Amino acid sequence: MPTKPRKPWRVILTGPVARVESEHASEKRAYDHLIAELRLAKKGERPHAEAKVMQWEGGRWWHFETVRAEDVPEESA
Repeated sequence: MPTKPRKPWRVILTGPVARVESEHASEKRAYDHLIAELRLAKKGERPHAEAKVMQWEGGRWWHFETVRAEDVPEESA
């Protein structure tokens, strides 16, 4: 069985011209990252349209959730 990675959460940001992956130590850090990136995308500052969240469990990567930029709430004051 493959060894559990040190950072068991992965965010894959995708858009029409870009695909960027990042690994995170916790679910919270993964979501903090994707929310910040997708908020910038809504402002036109990033080329990403959505983010897939993957979690390492049971010896493999599992699709946890897909979040679209339009579904991310605006930053509160």
